[in-house]
Amino acid sequence: MQITLEVLKACAQQDRKAQKQLYEYCFRSLMPVCLRYHNNEEDARSSLNISFLKIINGLESIDLKELNFNAWAKRITTNTLIDEYRKSKKHLSHYQGKETERELDIHAEIIQNDAESEFGCESILKLLTQIPDASAKVFGLYVIDGYSHKEIGELLDMSEGTSKWHLSTARKLLREKLEKMNTQIPQKLVI
Repeated sequence: MQITLEVLKACAQQDRKAQKQLYEYCFRSLMPVCLRYHNNEEDARSSLNISFLKIINGLESIDLKELNFNAWAKRITTNTLIDEYRKSKKHLSHYQGKETERELDIHAEIIQNDAESEFGCESILKLLTQIPDASAKVFGLYVIDGYSHKEIGELLDMSEGTSKWHLSTARKLLREKLEKMNTQIPQKLVI
């Protein structure tokens, strides 16, 4: 299903049927993004609803003819999730790694991701919910969404080094969990 310009215009004019159609479309395409950042479906739905309200309100102020709706909606959703993380971060305690910047650079090298092709995205995304929140978010932003450590640092209010440490920690924890799931994992498996 593709969203047409007419549906977007109707949504901007507060047409409830069009908004319902858009919500159903957004649910299918954006819920996986929300689930990547939350440990449970209820929180993911809450984030999706907040994002959807921002999308509906934003339709009035943008040029719908020039809009790549899917990319725009995903960006709004990702930014909403990051904002929620920042708000909740105030209540979390953080562990700062003791590794040096040079050690962190070694861990952050771009390498072939055999784990994703071996186990599939869905099983890795499920495992992401089992590791510390900050590490999972950094992993998602870096590996899945393609942000740089500098961008992640700015988005999550942390240094580049801390972002690299969280990525390294996430990879290590995911590797350990994958090894527990399947004892036949080749030693060269890299996450």
